[in-house]
Amino acid sequence: MTQPTTTRWRTVDVIVAAVIAVAFGVIFWAWGLLWRTVDPAFAFFPAAQAIMYGVWLVPAVLGGLVIRKPGAALFCEAVAATISALLGSEWGGITIVQGLIQGLGAELAFAAFRYRSFRLPTALLAGALTGLGAALFDFFVWNVEYALVSYRIPYALLTVVSAMVIAGAGAWYLTRALAETGTLDRFPAGRERAAV
Repeated sequence: MTQPTTTRWRTVDVIVAAVIAVAFGVIFWAWGLLWRTVDPAFAFFPAAQAIMYGVWLVPAVLGGLVIRKPGAALFCEAVAATISALLGSEWGGITIVQGLIQGLGAELAFAAFRYRSFRLPTALLAGALTGLGAALFDFFVWNVEYALVSYRIPYALLTVVSAMVIAGAGAWYLTRALAETGTLDRFPAGRERAAV
């Protein structure tokens, strides 16, 4: 458990959060293209495509793990979604609303520990909650016309699992890898190299 020294954002916090968000906004846009391209590969069980969903949720968890300040998870996910929409995401402006809901899920996980725990279990919870936000949004907005048992429920469950694995564990390991390079030395995540 690590307590941030202050909840006030420094200039470097804003810059790094923006870099994470913009980078993932471009990744989101490209991931959307890939999502459509691989549609046929999931024809046997279309809901299984949700295993790819976690990539869209990484910046929420990564932002929270790196910045470690209230609002970081929400900021990174919402700005990434906005960048994706501005680049021409096929889902349009509603992507921004979706990003806010997804970011809120991860934010709630970090807030539950009062922004003092940034270990793997917290990252997994952040991934799961951001995935739950995504799953609920899709359940009631994008997937409402699909069959409940054969598509909507499995899709929602697989979204949460994907988010735990890709966004939760993936962001945690990515944070560790970045810390090892010295890139995060201005952040608590970088100063905890041996402890992480």
